Amino acid sequence: MTIQQSQDPRQAPRARAIAAPRDAGQTLYRRALLALIAAMIVLAAIVASGPARAQSAPPATFADLVDQVGDAVVNITTSAVVAGRQGPGPMVPEGSPLEDFFNDFLDRRNPEQGPRRSQALGSGFVISEDGYIVTNNHVIEGADEILIEFRGGFTLEAALIGTDPNTDIALLKVEADAPLPFVPFGDSDAMRVGDWVMAMGNPLGQGFSVSVGIVSASGRALSGTYDDYIQTDAAINRGNSGGPLFNLDGEVIGVNTAILSPTGGSIGIGFAMSSDVVTNVVAQLREFGETRRGWLGVRIQDVSADIAESMGLEQARGALVTDVPEGPARAGGIAVGDVILSLDGQDIVDTRALVRMVGESAEGQTVRIIVVRDGATETLNVTLGRRETAEGAATPTAPDGTPIPTPSAEVLGMELVPLTDELRQRLGAQGVSGGLVVEAVDPASDASAKGLEPGDIITEVAQQPVTTVADFAARVETAVDNGQKSILLLIRRAGNPRFVAISLEN
Repeated sequence: MTIQQSQDPRQAPRARAIAAPRDAGQTLYRRALLALIAAMIVLAAIVASGPARAQSAPPATFADLVDQVGDAVVNITTSAVVAGRQGPGPMVPEGSPLEDFFNDFLDRRNPEQGPRRSQALGSGFVISEDGYIVTNNHVIEGADEILIEFRGGFTLEAALIGTDPNTDIALLKVEADAPLPFVPFGDSDAMRVGDWVMAMGNPLGQGFSVSVGIVSASGRALSGTYDDYIQTDAAINRGNSGGPLFNLDGEVIGVNTAILSPTGGSIGIGFAMSSDVVTNVVAQLREFGETRRGWLGVRIQDVSADIAESMGLEQARGALVTDVPEGPARAGGIAVGDVILSLDGQDIVDTRALVRMVGESAEGQTVRIIVVRDGATETLNVTLGRRETAEGAATPTAPDGTPIPTPSAEVLGMELVPLTDELRQRLGAQGVSGGLVVEAVDPASDASAKGLEPGDIITEVAQQPVTTVADFAARVETAVDNGQKSILLLIRRAGNPRFVAISLEN
C-alpha cells in the first residue's frame, strides 16, 4: 500500500517553517495511522495464511490425482495347489474288481477330493521403474504363481523377493520391457486426523477402484509388535489388501491391510500400515530378502502412574526394564529397574515406541540410551544384536501348578514363603537365586487388584533384592515412614518378569 504526501517538496523553506508547528500533530497522527494500517495488514495476512498452512482445501475433484498415480496401482492374482478334503471312504480290498468302479464313482460325486488349484485376489503398487511391487504378505502367502495385472491391460508374472509377517508386508519383482510408472512413499507421521486420503485397489475382484475418505486416527495397534496403523473411513474391502493409501500429493502414506467389520464388508473402519514402517521393511527386503531388525535384549513394561510415583519419577513415561538376560543390553550396562527414556535422542513414550525404534535400527548399530537409575540419569552405549536370531532362543519353563507348601507370613494382603530349591523346581524358576513365593492373595487387597496370583515370585522390593519376609516387611515400613503412597515389586511369573506398584494406603 502506497501513501502519498500532499505537500509539494518544492515549496519555499519559509512556508514549510511557518507550517511546521501546526503540522507536527498531523505528522504524528499520520505516523500512528500508518502503523495501525501496517499492523492490520500483517494481522490479515496471518489470519489468511494460517488455515492454508494448517490444512489445504479439498480438491473439487480427485480425478487428476487418480490420473497421476493410477497406472502404478496393480491387481494381484495368486494361485496355489491345495490338498483335497481327506475323509473316510468305502473299504474296498486293494486289487478288487470293484476298486476302479468305486474310485470312478467318488471322482464324479466329489471332484474336489483330489488336489486342486486355489486362487486369491489382492492389490499392490509399483515403487520403482524397474518393477519392484509392494503388497501384503497375506495376499501372496503360500502362492506358487503370482500374476500382476496393470491398469494398461497387460499382465506379468512376479517373483517373490521377501516377506515380513510381523508387518504383513511382501516385496515382489516383475520384469518389464519398458520402465514402469511408479509412486513414491510419503511421510505418514506428517498426516493428521482429518486429512484427506485416497485408497486404490481391487475390492472384491471388481478391478481398479478408488475410494476417498479422511484419516480417522493414527498410531493404531491391532495385534503385532510393530503395528503403526493409520485408520481411515475410505472404503476398504476384501481385495483392497496390499493397495496404497495416498495423500493429496500422490504419495503412499499407508498400505491397506485390514478392516474392522461384523459383516466382512466395509463399515468405514479400515487400517493401513504406515509408510514410516513400510519403507524400512521394504528397504531390508530389497537388500537382504529378509528383515534384519535390531535387538536390545531386555524385557520391559510401561511405566504406570503408580510405578512412577513409587520410583520418584516426575512423569509416567519410558520403558521400565524388568529383566536383562545375556545379550546386548547386559553388555552395555543396562540393569533391572532402569527406566529407558530415550534412544539416539528420540524420546521413549512407552514400550511400543522403544520396540519400534530398536526394530528400525540396524543389527550391529551402536545406540545411545538414556536411563533413569536410582533417581539419576545415565547415558549408556549399546551395540544392538539381531532380533530374528534372538527369537530362536529357548523360552523359560512354565510352572506345573503344584501346590505351594506352608508355613507363610502375610504382608500387604499376600501370604509369602521363601523360595526354596523344591519350590524353584516346581515353579520352573531354576534361574532365580532368591525371592519370596506368593502362596495366597487376599481378594480385597491392592495386590489382588494388580493381578498378583499364587505362584508368583517376588524377587525385588523397592528395587532391592529380597530373600526373607522380614526384609519385605521392613522395606514396607520404611516406605510408609517416608510418606510413599506405593511400593514397587518385581515379580516373575512363568519366567517372565514385570514390575507392580502396590498401594501402601490400605
